[in-house]
Amino acid sequence: MNKIIYSTLSLKWYSFRAITIALFICLINFVTSCNNAKIKEIFRDTTITSFTSFNNLFFDSAQLQSFLNNQPNFKKFASQYSDFYKQRNYEYAWFDSTGITEQAANLMNLLNNSIAHLQDSSLFNQQLNENYQKIIQNKNHVSKQTILQTELLLTGEFFTYAAQNYSGSDIDAASLGWFIPRKKVNLTALLDSTIKYKNGGPYIPLNSQYNLLEDYLEKYMRLQKTYPTDTIPYPKQLLKLKSASPIIADIKNRLYLLGDLPTNDSTETFDSSLYVGVKHFQKRMGLLEDGVIGKNLIEQLNVPIAERIKQILINLERIRWMPAETDSNYVLVNIPEYKLHVFANGKELFNMNVIVGKTTNNTVIFNGKLKYIVFSPYWNVPPSIVQKEILPGMKKDPNYLAKNNMEITGTSNGLPVVRQRPGPKNSLGLVKFLFPNNFDIYLHDTPNHELFDATTRTFSHGCIRISNPKKFAQYLLSADTATVYTSKVLDSLMHLPKEKWVTLNTPINVYIVYFTAWVDANGQLNFRKDIYRHDAKMKEKLFTKEEKPNF
Repeated sequence: MNKIIYSTLSLKWYSFRAITIALFICLINFVTSCNNAKIKEIFRDTTITSFTSFNNLFFDSAQLQSFLNNQPNFKKFASQYSDFYKQRNYEYAWFDSTGITEQAANLMNLLNNSIAHLQDSSLFNQQLNENYQKIIQNKNHVSKQTILQTELLLTGEFFTYAAQNYSGSDIDAASLGWFIPRKKVNLTALLDSTIKYKNGGPYIPLNSQYNLLEDYLEKYMRLQKTYPTDTIPYPKQLLKLKSASPIIADIKNRLYLLGDLPTNDSTETFDSSLYVGVKHFQKRMGLLEDGVIGKNLIEQLNVPIAERIKQILINLERIRWMPAETDSNYVLVNIPEYKLHVFANGKELFNMNVIVGKTTNNTVIFNGKLKYIVFSPYWNVPPSIVQKEILPGMKKDPNYLAKNNMEITGTSNGLPVVRQRPGPKNSLGLVKFLFPNNFDIYLHDTPNHELFDATTRTFSHGCIRISNPKKFAQYLLSADTATVYTSKVLDSLMHLPKEKWVTLNTPINVYIVYFTAWVDANGQLNFRKDIYRHDAKMKEKLFTKEEKPNF
């Protein structure tokens, strides 16, 4: 990724998953102060049902009134609550049939970061935090009452945040850009609304990446008119420089339309110009940059422009939850890109490949402050891995623990507490980097560096393995004036018999994000595969099944 996409990344979004479903759909006539302004009356939209929306969770107005009677801090927003849920027909906004939604996680991170950066304790709600932790940790065992209470607390905190950040005038939340979808929408209508509120309206502190991506949205709307709708067949064999094939003319045409070829021609020969264009396209798609035309490249060229437009819209919403920059030094990991980026004074200093969680063990989307480096770490094996892997291994081989340099240090809940001693075969490698969080996620080395050569790098149990931990450690410790961490010193620290903790003088922000579309430092639009299906879930909830919009 590049400095543009991260130029304002004191991220206030969580997700997770993470990630908001808040597109330009419904108007939330949210008013922070009346100032004798005329307020449009909101009527209950009874057309919203479990059949017309993605959701089947509803409550009634009496439950809302009961909640407000017990929440004096939110009574001042009674009219906003009423309008907000009337136009939803009292459909849940922050939960659906699959559980808590991405935008709920985003809002929680928004609130938590505001508390941390602005030292604003008024945004902290103890009950909401307790409920949220209970829900994400025990999502299948939470009462309906807790879910409803959390739904209404989230809405109240949403209003509180908006009132504090955008107070002093009558606010139409349509121009805030934070919208909770009521019904699936026609893509054409959504795009019309996007253009109507270009740049997110007057209240949102947007970053330049948002504007760049929005410019590409308009380009792709125009491109929809000329881009071919037929599919290019897969070649029977790989096409390389000097190859000839009838499909090469079609490939050249599409690469020209997408901006990867400077000129177009209808010849069927794989020339040097096409070779450069193919590599350019492969880089933008996160494919192996070998200049060879194969199935993966054709697959990306065959993606309909309407689908790319939806992908851009979804990622615009993710960017919309970014606040203005408060610190220009930070670390960012973009999960679908499999990259870690280090930024100093707002400019990218270096980046490296990473390995993220398997599709069955998603890496969580969140942010925190990196405070500690642990050299020669122990690996405290999680109970789930002890249960699923260690115990079966011990049963098959009595010497399993010794062979894997492991030891039992106690018992907990009927399971042995297992840790792996420091060493070159330790699963965490020779160093790990901690930023305290509720998900037990951290960055670490690995003994399996050959995995970084793979194009798709979803191999971990959820933590993030980094390809050059020594370089990363040296950068983080470069501000320490008391100790000079030379290459030799770092090598010695990474080969100790016991782990060694080092506390950073200045903790650094770490953001774990999920962007499948962005504009890079060279102004090129990048796309990546939706490895955790976050985009797919959002798209299913947002859009009708129209094949394409009418522009």
